[in-house]
Amino acid sequence: MANSASGDSVVDRIVRIIEAFPEGSTSLRLSELAETAGLPLTSAHRLVRQLADHGLLELAAGGNVRLGLRLWELVNRNSPTLALRQAALPFMEDIQQVLNQNVNLAVLDGWEALFVERLSRRGSVANRARVAGRMPVHISSAGLALMASQPRELQAEYLKQFSDPAGKVTADVVRHLLAETAQQGYAQLAGVVDPDTWGIAVPVTDGKRRTIAALGVVVPLAEMRLQALVPALQTAARGIARQLGEQRNA
Repeated sequence: MANSASGDSVVDRIVRIIEAFPEGSTSLRLSELAETAGLPLTSAHRLVRQLADHGLLELAAGGNVRLGLRLWELVNRNSPTLALRQAALPFMEDIQQVLNQNVNLAVLDGWEALFVERLSRRGSVANRARVAGRMPVHISSAGLALMASQPRELQAEYLKQFSDPAGKVTADVVRHLLAETAQQGYAQLAGVVDPDTWGIAVPVTDGKRRTIAALGVVVPLAEMRLQALVPALQTAARGIARQLGEQRNA
């Protein structure tokens, strides 16, 4: 139901308010929030107060607005990726103990890899993947591992709409990468996001052999050990799938 002169609903406006917070930002001034969400200041103020009453936002000193702890609580308590993360963490920790480098877990959302977990430690190489962060399929080894395991129809739809804003990659190049990944059983990208790093990822499949996630690492180019890394990742991916199956049957 439309509830404003512009035709957008209350839900539309609430979603725009929550989406207005940029990654890494702890708070916004109400005026900034209203402008980013495309709302009149009075409407933004009213909705923010209502959301704050439910703990989804917080009104801070100086007229700033923050995302509320209640929102974090609800999202984490009922997240569709909660079981996946719980199953994957012990295996991710094992890999990190051996590598002392970045380990990440991603799912496919649209045409992007959405990272749902990441382990890192001091001294690890640069890793642009962030928890709740996204990366286009074609620049992420996790994204390639996810897309290469999807049905041909979905891959064709993805390639049909593919475009690279930087103009450096064509759909034919991505098609080749997906075919190579499917044939190898793992994805690898060297120096794409950061020139000194190498990303390797493998698919995690469920009992029906559907790819539900990708498990990956980001390591220094100089220390690349593909022959050792891939079997370790594949073993961990099978362990995650087995643990998920046991959780469902419990």
